[in-house]
Amino acid sequence: MNIVIAGCGKVGRTIIASLTAEGHSITAIDTNPKPLEAITDMFDIITVEGNAADSDALEEASVEKADLFVAMTDSDEINMLSCFVAKKMGASNIVARIRNPEYNDRSLGLLRQFLELEMAINPELLAARELYNMLKLPTAVNVESFSRRNLEIAEIRLKADSLLCGMRLMDMRKKYPGQYLVGIVKRDDKVFVPDGTFTLAANDKIGITASPTELMKLLKSLNVTQKQAKSVIIVGAGRTTYYLAKLLLGGNTRVTIVERDLQRCREMSESLSGATIIHGDGADLDLLLEAGLEHTDAFVSLTGMDEENILLAYSAASKNVPKVISKVNRDEFELIAEKMGLDTIISPRKLVADIFVGYARALKNSLGSKIETLYKLMGGAAEALEFEAQNDTKYTHVALKDLKLKPNTLVAGIIRGRKTIIPMGDDCILPGDKVVILTAGKKMTDLADIVR
Repeated sequence: MNIVIAGCGKVGRTIIASLTAEGHSITAIDTNPKPLEAITDMFDIITVEGNAADSDALEEASVEKADLFVAMTDSDEINMLSCFVAKKMGASNIVARIRNPEYNDRSLGLLRQFLELEMAINPELLAARELYNMLKLPTAVNVESFSRRNLEIAEIRLKADSLLCGMRLMDMRKKYPGQYLVGIVKRDDKVFVPDGTFTLAANDKIGITASPTELMKLLKSLNVTQKQAKSVIIVGAGRTTYYLAKLLLGGNTRVTIVERDLQRCREMSESLSGATIIHGDGADLDLLLEAGLEHTDAFVSLTGMDEENILLAYSAASKNVPKVISKVNRDEFELIAEKMGLDTIISPRKLVADIFVGYARALKNSLGSKIETLYKLMGGAAEALEFEAQNDTKYTHVALKDLKLKPNTLVAGIIRGRKTIIPMGDDCILPGDKVVILTAGKKMTDLADIVR
């Protein structure tokens, strides 16, 4: 597809990298020539230096031929205006980044309708919701939800004393019966879609698919549940912190925010009634201890620097804080954090990139089964996709045990109306079902891709 992306900042570059890897034809627009030069050194794309809201720049980018126009500049207003102009010039689909909390209330629906936006993307709000899910289920390294939370995939790291170490998956099902599925395992640098004979080992990262209720039942039976975080310390007072604090305060969680910028502290104090705001350097361990670090349920480092977030999280982990989360965007730092034992990581850029990958695949395959959701799992080595099944005889009305699935592909869940099904061999996919697929090392655009 032809995709035009306006804004080549950190998030824009991540989106360009992901969509280029998917094989799309990309044109990038930015007012600053430096990021454009850096991007052309890395990717084979067309670049245009100019204002994305200027019709001349959009014309030079051939926006009238664009299947998708994405506005990701630092200005919400320019993003909205450029989308409006791009649509009038002939762009088929338009998406804008809208980050300001004032635009993300009741007015957002009106803005989307007026501008004919397919999506309004807010990376900070997406990250806050992801963080909130992690804090609700602190046992998990990562939690992804499908079909309005009817089904979840939780990534769990097996510790050396785990009851599952040395156990085959078929034996796990016998000893811990329930409606769940261990659908994917990462061991060292390898990712598996395991069968029943697979034996689990210490330090494996496993992906468990289940309804939220069944997931909690399993974790309790394994003696690995941690209580939901009721007190959280957050370092850094950016937009993500604002959205996360709003969610936590709404759930009666005690929130303490540490920020070195005095003006930002004042703004947070005015907008977040009920939160404790501390003006100070989050790297000062004595300050964190005074703020209650050793007694808090969770610690989240959300400063603008990956290195600082990793070091802050490591300090919190050394004080035995039950749940520690750090924001890390760069891949090389993510690997470093994992080696330091900090495997609960949040990357707003990657969350946004995953959304665009799924959306672009859905546009490209508009006649097939629709991709509802796409998540990258196990550090990007695997994917979980949610499709809406069509009336396709390749995979509908056929028992799963009789389907010839491609290697490293698994039907992990079926949502039929309000019913959540962890499928067995005799289950089948019906038209209208929401179907969750796990796959390692493959790119899927259609539910029919599961069949050989």
